[in-house]
Amino acid sequence: MVWDPRVWSLLVEALWETLYMVGVSLALSALFGIPLGVLLVITGPRHIRPNAALHNILSVIINAGRSIPFIILLVAIVPFTRLLVGTSIGTTGAMVPLTVGAIPFVARVVESAILEVEWGVIEAAQAMGATTWQIIVKVLIPEAMSGLVLGLTITAVSLVSYSAMAGAVGGGGLGDLAVRYGYQRFRGDIMLATVLVLVILVQGIQSLGDWLARRLSHR
Repeated sequence: MVWDPRVWSLLVEALWETLYMVGVSLALSALFGIPLGVLLVITGPRHIRPNAALHNILSVIINAGRSIPFIILLVAIVPFTRLLVGTSIGTTGAMVPLTVGAIPFVARVVESAILEVEWGVIEAAQAMGATTWQIIVKVLIPEAMSGLVLGLTITAVSLVSYSAMAGAVGGGGLGDLAVRYGYQRFRGDIMLATVLVLVILVQGIQSLGDWLARRLSHR
C-alpha cells in the first residue's frame, strides 16, 4: 500500500531525482536561453543594435527548436546525449534533452519580458551615454526581472512535465516511478501518490515564482 515505508522511500528518491533534473536543466537553459533572448531583442528592428540577418537567423533557429515535440527530441539527440554525458538513460541522461528543449522556450520568454520594457527608459539610458552592455545589464534585465521570473517559473513547470515524460523511457524521477511501479505492476496507489506529489510540486513552484515576481515588480 502507499503507506508502506518502502513506497515512501521510493517516492522521496523519485522526487529528489525530479528536483535534480529540473533544477539543473532550468539553470542550464537559463544560462544559454537568457543571452539568446537578449540578443534576439536587441538585434530586432528599431532596437538598440538592429541586425536583420542575425535576428532572422536566431528567430528561425528558436522556432525550429520549439516546434519539435519533446518525446521526439528525447530520442533524436540520443547520440549527442551519450557523447556529452556518457549515457542516455537515468537522470543525468535526461537532463540533456530537457535543457536543449527548454533553451528556445526560455529565449522566447526573455524576448517577451524585455519587449515589455518601456522604450523611454532605454532612450534615457542612451541619452546619458550608456553603452549597449550597460543598457542590457542595468536597464533591460532589471526592468524585465519580474517578467523573467514568471517566464522561468512557467519553464520550470514545463520541465516538471517533461521530466515525467522522460521517466517513461528510463529517465528516472517521478515519471519513471509511475510507469515502473504504478502502471507496469498495476499499483494504482503508487500512481495516485505520484500524481499528488507532482501536483503539489507544481503548485509550490508556481506559488514561489508568483511571490518572487511580485517582490521584483517595479509597478
